[in-house]
Amino acid sequence: MIRWSFFAMLLCCASPIVLADEHTYNPEYSGCTARAGDVTTDVLQCIAAETSRQDARLNETYRALRGQLHSGRRTELVAAQRLWMQYRDANCRFHNYPDGGSPAAIHSASCVLRMTTERAAELEDVS
Repeated sequence: MIRWSFFAMLLCCASPIVLADEHTYNPEYSGCTARAGDVTTDVLQCIAAETSRQDARLNETYRALRGQLHSGRRTELVAAQRLWMQYRDANCRFHNYPDGGSPAAIHSASCVLRMTTERAAELEDVS
C-alpha cells in the first residue's frame, strides 16, 4: 500500500513537469498523439513530425546565435553543439534496448524529441 501511495504522489508531482514540456511543442503534436491512440506506428509518426519541427527550430536558433558570436565564442558553440549531438544520440539510443519492443522505440524517439526541444530552448535563452 505504501509503495502505491508513493507512486501516486510521484505521478502527481511529475505531471506539471510533463505538461510544462508539452507547451513548448507545436499544437499539432498533441492533436496527432490524441488521434494516434495506442497505435505505435502512428505515435512514432507524430513524434517524428514534431522532432522535425523542433530540429528546424534548433537549427535556426543555432545559426542565428552562431552569427552573433565573435570567433572564439563561435568556436566554443560549435564544439559544444557537436558534443551535445553525440550525447543526445547515444543517450537516446540507450532507451531503444533490443528486447524493449514498441515501448523502447517510443521512449527512444521521445528522448530525441525532448532533448532537441530542450536544446532549442536553451540556445534561445543564450541571446
